[in-house]
Amino acid sequence: MRIAWLAWLGRHFTEYGYSQGLLRGAIGTLAVLVTALLVWFTLHRNRPLAVGLSGLVSALGIGWLAFH
Repeated sequence: MRIAWLAWLGRHFTEYGYSQGLLRGAIGTLAVLVTALLVWFTLHRNRPLAVGLSGLVSALGIGWLAFH
């Protein structure tokens, strides 16, 4: 599932941003949060690393959506 998710993100990288409208912005935010959740589950054995990297993915993803 992780590889399929990353492939989907790669194909639709520029289509979802807050400037594209409310629905596309919501889909983009959901995609960022799902990606952060996958990072969390991948690194769940090392809790500090999981918290840090999933927070970083969320912040960078939502920041990217804000400017595209």
